[in-house]
Amino acid sequence: MFTLDQIRCFVAVAEELHFGRAADRLSMTQPPLSRQIQKLERTLDVVLLERDHRTVRLTEAGRAFLVESRELLATADRAPTTARQVAAGHEGVVRIGFTAAAGYGVLGPLLSTLTAALPRVQLDLAEMVTGEQTDALAAGSIDLGLARPPFDAETIGSTLLLAEDLVLAVPETHPLASRRDGITDDEFSSLPLIMHSSLTARYFYDLAVRLLPIDHRKVVHTVGQITTMIALVRAGRGAALVPESARFLGVHGVSLVPLGPHATCVVELHAIWNRRNANPALRRAVSHLSDVELEFGESEAR
Repeated sequence: MFTLDQIRCFVAVAEELHFGRAADRLSMTQPPLSRQIQKLERTLDVVLLERDHRTVRLTEAGRAFLVESRELLATADRAPTTARQVAAGHEGVVRIGFTAAAGYGVLGPLLSTLTAALPRVQLDLAEMVTGEQTDALAAGSIDLGLARPPFDAETIGSTLLLAEDLVLAVPETHPLASRRDGITDDEFSSLPLIMHSSLTARYFYDLAVRLLPIDHRKVVHTVGQITTMIALVRAGRGAALVPESARFLGVHGVSLVPLGPHATCVVELHAIWNRRNANPALRRAVSHLSDVELEFGESEAR
């Protein structure tokens, strides 16, 4: 296998087209320089330079090898700096898992913040629900998640990015659509309800039954995604409990109605990570989570 010293010798001779000048450039004498070129040609089993007593010329193979050799030396020269940058967290990759709902109002500002703070860190995205995220964090297949609580605090570090209101989505023609001061329990109980699945949307299901008088006899549909709920509301199938960030979906024909003080800032979204993850770029990313500026809700870092 050839060495970087041999490559440097070849590049010097190829650029100078003179062994004497190349030797001076490399601060060495001509005989060892010639031996390095000969060793390189034997290793490659190809003639790179044609030389006689007066001239040195590149062969076609030599011209092609010169292009690759310059790139190889440039990469070798960059490698120590790159390694130091990665070790310091200024370069590398942060793999981010996120829930579909997190993509509405949080993911964009988060990515903008991290890109501005860490421009040489690559951000890879994977959409997955909270349970999948915690499994992926444990397996090391993602570095950072955007997920709903609860989490195991012993293994999962977390920062609260957003606490937003739980609101009621109704068709824009509904009598409650213009309400701005909350609704009563009786008004809520009379509504046909599109409910969160207790299996695939456990966080929202638990939140709803804790805060509101859910009459399961009024449940007309059970689904797992906010987008599906909003679509069903628009179709006039019933009302649904959704996070305020659902307005970023921009669905016409649906109004989001405040529920009242008991539903203010109750929907939490956290950035989460495995405390044992040693990725330096992740540590840098976590240090900038408090800089994320959201367009709505309450942001808090801890």
